[in-house]
Amino acid sequence: MIDWFGNKRGFQVTLDEDLVGGCAYDAHGQAISDAAMQKAHEADAVLLGAVGGPKWEAIERSIRPERGLLRIRAELGLYANLRPALLFGELAGSSSLRPELVADLDILIVRELTGGIYFGQPRGIREENGERVGYNTEVYSESEIARIARSAFEAARRRDRRVCSVDKANVLESSELWREVVTTVAQDYPDCELSHMYVDNAAMQLVRAPKQFDVLVTGNLFGDILSDIAAMLTGSIGMLPSASINEARQGLYEPVHGSAPDIAGRDVANPLATILSLAMLLRHSLDRGDLADRVERAVARVLADGLRTGDLAAPGAGATGTRAMGDAVLARLAD
Repeated sequence: MIDWFGNKRGFQVTLDEDLVGGCAYDAHGQAISDAAMQKAHEADAVLLGAVGGPKWEAIERSIRPERGLLRIRAELGLYANLRPALLFGELAGSSSLRPELVADLDILIVRELTGGIYFGQPRGIREENGERVGYNTEVYSESEIARIARSAFEAARRRDRRVCSVDKANVLESSELWREVVTTVAQDYPDCELSHMYVDNAAMQLVRAPKQFDVLVTGNLFGDILSDIAAMLTGSIGMLPSASINEARQGLYEPVHGSAPDIAGRDVANPLATILSLAMLLRHSLDRGDLADRVERAVARVLADGLRTGDLAAPGAGATGTRAMGDAVLARLAD
């Protein structure tokens, strides 16, 4: 697809490839090599596939495939994770909710990505009173919260100007601070409406009345969970792209879904989340919103043509393979 833009639109991009995750462990004994990490530092953007799988679950935690992804996020300072949940009209019947609840759904989850319980210290497993105890630390500073809140409000200004901040301030001190700081930042965005919601209620509301939301902003753990809930509203997790961006607009772009080793190499996976992640890369890191729009229109037209991969197809209906779906989107780019 990048080659198509070069050949047809004169948009030249220098591409390089390297290993991250399980394949990197198999090749180098680590989840990402220093050489690959250096390439990520030098790139304008990184387009990533899935990193893990059951094959590597038994290895030592510090070198598991997921550590490669966490290292990229941390070293590049990719603090803002943008996860849109956009339902293409043709897929309303594929959602787990009634079509009238999800028709024209368009929400954005802004997840803080470099702080919270995934990175907080201390953490570990220790012996205590004759048994093992696992512990992790949920920690956020005012500056981390303010930074992600501003990202959410800036995104809302390009949408319906509504931000819902999700926390657990009734029981967590870190969430108390989160709510206070987001409320303070909101004063700089008087054109946007701010509301607050506890995470358990937010999860319920996403499956009860998802169209009440425009932009949701939340911490690392809550954002991980809520964005996967939102995945099912769109018909399949195979439809969800994501972007993780730093202050220089350098970004890591990846589909929300995992590696799905049970279908690897069978030409049945849905490639649309990866293709839509490329659209986000073009828009956010390469400043080519025009090309991003073209990719998204091509996906919409292919769906309007009735093509469905197995995760989207109705029971008993024929399914389009991975390669055929990608080729169809490529053909529609010219429209």
